Amino acid sequence: MAEYVIEGSRIDGIPDLYEELNRLFMTGEDWQLGASLDALDDLLYGGYGVHSQDAAVRVVWRDAAHSREALGIAETERWLRGKLAQPGTFHATGIRNQLDEMLAGTGKTYFELVLEVFADHPEVTLELG
Repeated sequence: MAEYVIEGSRIDGIPDLYEELNRLFMTGEDWQLGASLDALDDLLYGGYGVHSQDAAVRVVWRDAAHSREALGIAETERWLRGKLAQPGTFHATGIRNQLDEMLAGTGKTYFELVLEVFADHPEVTLELG
């Protein structure tokens, strides 16, 4: 089983998360992942990057507490408000609901959404450290 280490101390926002994922998984590719949960989902299915060779993968997320804070309420709000600022691109009502729930403490932060994406891939073991 291949092992990859996310350095959570390098993550201070959503763009940093994808820089770290690109550093780990996209070595040797002539393109990079965009900052998208769908892109992360596609990556975890495998087939490209370093994960194209590995059937099972273990990912250790060091300093996960730092990442949890960095990808928490403030960053999630910034991300969702950025989507709302692009009328016609995203479903505004759904985004507003997601934002309202998150601000009320019942919705998910970006960090929690990332964990959900990992959880949808049983061949990828995620260990938070």
